[in-house]
Amino acid sequence: MRFLKGTGNKKADAVSLTTTQVAKLLDQDTATDQGRRDRLLLAIMLRLGLRVGEVAALEVADFDLQAGELKFYRPKVDKTQTHKLDRLTLQAARDYLTKDAPAVGVIWRRSTKGNGLGEQGLSERAITKRVRYLGERAGVDGLSAHDLRHYWATQAARNGTP
Repeated sequence: MRFLKGTGNKKADAVSLTTTQVAKLLDQDTATDQGRRDRLLLAIMLRLGLRVGEVAALEVADFDLQAGELKFYRPKVDKTQTHKLDRLTLQAARDYLTKDAPAVGVIWRRSTKGNGLGEQGLSERAITKRVRYLGERAGVDGLSAHDLRHYWATQAARNGTP
């Protein structure tokens, strides 16, 4: 992996994902609480293109499972947006939010050493580390949260979204 000189730990190039790799990433074990959380985490990033900070800040009240929508704040552009959830993301949200998420507040729960879920809250750094780990499990080296956003943006552009 190459890093740009003088920019800290930033990669020179994004990791390009194939549709097969994306399918493998989204194929988390939904029989486990970590698998349900990870599937929702990846679906939000791959299917909606949220930035890692936006993902970390998501709260239970941001999801309307009846309407199939996610309403969230984008600090970088100072806007609140509502996105319709596709079938896979909506199912992932239903699975995790009804079985594993805290009742109120931030939706994420941290991983425990025993492969379960513990305390409420995931930092941007923890999400980034989890994405890298899940990428390695799916055979994708050096995957970052921003790579998932890059994949989403590329797909959106290919499908005619300005």
